[in-house]
Amino acid sequence: MSVRAAVIPAPDQPVEVRTFSDPALELGAALLRTTYSEVCGTDVHLLHGQLASAPYPLIPGHLNVGTLETMNGPVTDAFGKPVHEGDTVTFLDVHEPCNHCWFCLVAKATTRCPARKVYGITYGAEDGLLGGWSEVVYLKPGVKILRLPEGLSPELAIAGGCALPTAFHAVERGQVGLGDTVLVQGSGPVGLTACALSRLSGAQQVIVIGAPQARLDLAWKLGADQVIDVEQTTAAERASAIADLTDGRGADLTIEATGNPAAVPEGMRLTRDAGVYVVVGQYTDAGSIELNPHLDLNRKHLDVRATWGIDFSHLHKSLNALARFRDAFPWTDMISRYYELEEANQALDDVAAGRVVKAVLCPNGREGAA
Repeated sequence: MSVRAAVIPAPDQPVEVRTFSDPALELGAALLRTTYSEVCGTDVHLLHGQLASAPYPLIPGHLNVGTLETMNGPVTDAFGKPVHEGDTVTFLDVHEPCNHCWFCLVAKATTRCPARKVYGITYGAEDGLLGGWSEVVYLKPGVKILRLPEGLSPELAIAGGCALPTAFHAVERGQVGLGDTVLVQGSGPVGLTACALSRLSGAQQVIVIGAPQARLDLAWKLGADQVIDVEQTTAAERASAIADLTDGRGADLTIEATGNPAAVPEGMRLTRDAGVYVVVGQYTDAGSIELNPHLDLNRKHLDVRATWGIDFSHLHKSLNALARFRDAFPWTDMISRYYELEEANQALDDVAAGRVVKAVLCPNGREGAA
């Protein structure tokens, strides 16, 4: 038996569909038959070699939903409860934080553990079927498996995708509170999800800066009170608009979710004095910026916070929130198109060009995902 998977062979090389041998399972491992795998901005960056730790060739796909197909011995979910063949699950893409290094034990920052590995990003194709752009995914022993919460369909789960726990982490880091004015820079999946989660967290006003228009239209549906088209305004016009909306103070909390380094100094200046600025969009190296430490940091008394990846709590809590508030917003409207495995290059092109909000890969075909 063989398995087909989409592979990035090297930076700036087109994705290839390759055939792999059906893997033998070690004790405690399982095979996940992939229903949906997300195509996100990180995958575009991987295509262009913008993440230094990525090994090539690699099978992308770090947020996945599917059905447990085969297991070797007893396999449990993240809470120690047995899972069974046929269960619909997702899993935490982060694997193997050591839980005995300084970062794990003292800093309580498992996302900075030196042993940390990530499905679809820091595992290469030579390591096995460890990315979701594959008909099956090899779940290593110890992978944190999660059954989908009651009321959460596979389609709704992938609509949240990796943007959901990522935005959850950013909103958590920013400590969005009742009555806050939240500014979100970026209208991709992370920015749009941060908009919705900020609204659910009690924000009084949520403003989204982004483009193109289709994404801004979706921002309204996901809880935005105001939107600003970054392509139709200058930095001075955006600053004036934010001042008008905040009695001249600026946003209480700004979440950067653009992936564009130039957004960072602008966002800092759009945040009020003694406000909070959360950077979540700079996951890959897109270049450097200049800022004035006196004007942009000290004199503003600005609190700048960053996020790096997610841990299990972000995935678990965000999926439960999505299930609880599944009717609050049209979450699945974020899915613009489904793609077959052979259409991976088109999906990457569409994400890079902003032609879609969210692209979803169906490794076993759209009919198999229905």
